[in-house]
Amino acid sequence: MKTIQDKALEIAQLMEDGKGNDVVVLDISELNSWTDYFVIVTVNSSAHWQGLYRQVKEYIKENDLEIHLTNKKSPDGDDWNLIDLGNIVVHLMSKPARDFYDLEKLWHNGKKIK
Repeated sequence: MKTIQDKALEIAQLMEDGKGNDVVVLDISELNSWTDYFVIVTVNSSAHWQGLYRQVKEYIKENDLEIHLTNKKSPDGDDWNLIDLGNIVVHLMSKPARDFYDLEKLWHNGKKIK
């Protein structure tokens, strides 16, 4: 049986296979009570985001997960798209948004596992 960490790492691999850039998995389970892992990915365009989002949706169906929330952090949705799967939160971010928000620095006490 797959653990939540296994699923986070598999999602990260999907993102890499889909040409997502600088894919990082952070274990933040000891830092908060609302999620265990962040999967952070840099995307090149809204079309790239849509392709990666489709891959995440397929993975969800095959692995007994569900989307709790999908949120766009900008009106056109190109800067930061968040997919909340409960124990895993996937962040699909443009390079400028990723540099600006710097989630790895913000959550620097998390354990980088990929």
